[in-house]
Amino acid sequence: MKAYVALLIGAFSISTSAIFVKFTDAPSAVIAFYRLFFAVVFMTPLFLTKHTRETKEMNKTDWGFALLSGTLLAFHFILWFESLRYTSVASSVVLVTLQPLFAFVGGVLFFKEKIAMNEWVSAILAISGSVIIGWGDLRVSGEALYGDLLALIACAMVTGYWLVGQHLRKQLSLITYTYIVYGIASIVLSVYVALFRYSFFSYDERDWWCFILLAIIPTLFGHSLFNWAIKWVNAAMVSIAILFEPIGAIVLAYIWLGEKVYLTQGIGSLLIVIGIGAYMFGKHIKNFKKVVAFKKRRWYI
Repeated sequence: MKAYVALLIGAFSISTSAIFVKFTDAPSAVIAFYRLFFAVVFMTPLFLTKHTRETKEMNKTDWGFALLSGTLLAFHFILWFESLRYTSVASSVVLVTLQPLFAFVGGVLFFKEKIAMNEWVSAILAISGSVIIGWGDLRVSGEALYGDLLALIACAMVTGYWLVGQHLRKQLSLITYTYIVYGIASIVLSVYVALFRYSFFSYDERDWWCFILLAIIPTLFGHSLFNWAIKWVNAAMVSIAILFEPIGAIVLAYIWLGEKVYLTQGIGSLLIVIGIGAYMFGKHIKNFKKVVAFKKRRWYI
């Protein structure tokens, strides 16, 4: 029961991310920098006391993957936060949850993976949902459609971040992996902020609170609860819980920001959530069947 409560709280925590971004007028790159910088600061005591030894075992290839992963994460946040300047929370957050679909496309194009019929149906549902959202936003304004495109590119970036990070995640603990990647992303973002001559310090009190809360609630608190809960529930359940992020974000945007949800956004969001949910659930069922079949073969041998 505690694991399910943790999943619920975690889903709510990550759904606050877009709201905090909307509450600050700071440049997107600055928001992204402080979100990850403060997360690294808060993680430093734990990392220094228990996890520094792991970094000594990393080779040049590992550090190369870490650099690429951190860079992709940095630009994911820049593009996603920038999309929120042009389009609604509903459209932006829902489109960013298309990560499994980008992984699906990558598997087909680069790894020649065989795709089952139910996975194609799930992908078509999700794509249809994104098209409906884009069509509806185009009717609202060209800027909204531009924001949707930024959200989709941000989604592609974070998909690359997850795919590249798999190599490191297999050999590093969660704390070490996130600390290194967040740290690299922070450095990349600081260079970006300096190059575009954005100010690092000229922000009001509300902005600073948003930076800190972004680091604590969605970055550390939300994702940490998911990582804790996965010890007690299967990965499929965690994946489904993450799909509640756009729902929570839409509700919070309606309450705190007064954003309306248009019919096209509602229909498109529903199709995306159903499509991605069915795809992820089907993937986990297929993996489960493979494990069961493997155990049966071992038993017969």
